[in-house]
Amino acid sequence: MDSKPEHIAIGQKGEQMAAELLEKKGYKILHRNWRMGHLEMDIIAANKKDIVFAEVKTRTSTFCGQPEEAVDIIKRKRMVAAANAYIKYYKEERNLRFDIIGILINKDGEIEQITHLENAFVPSLKTIHESSFTGSWRWHHRRKVIKK
Repeated sequence: MDSKPEHIAIGQKGEQMAAELLEKKGYKILHRNWRMGHLEMDIIAANKKDIVFAEVKTRTSTFCGQPEEAVDIIKRKRMVAAANAYIKYYKEERNLRFDIIGILINKDGEIEQITHLENAFVPSLKTIHESSFTGSWRWHHRRKVIKK
């Protein structure tokens, strides 16, 4: 018996499917579930000229909308923060892109729909505060600055 909660297992299955999709498109998977501090990126992949930061959303129904619609502005800001940290840490110089991969699977674990939104969004210049690289993480929430 698998001890993982069902939603964790579904998410991991979706991330595996997304990694395979990117590999079929010619990308090399550099990291899966990359973390630095509280920042996390589902998949980081690259080819010779681009590096892709991908968020994967896997669902078993569209009751709450399409899976890719779950990536809200807060998640996008966190994706940008993670990408900034990654680029600084690894001194990455390739062009970067933010992708969202939405996967809808049925109860048997088979793909019903996969949506790959390449270049899903372009971050604004004020997405994250400069102090994020000094370890003083600050997020803006309802006009309040939250320090972590």
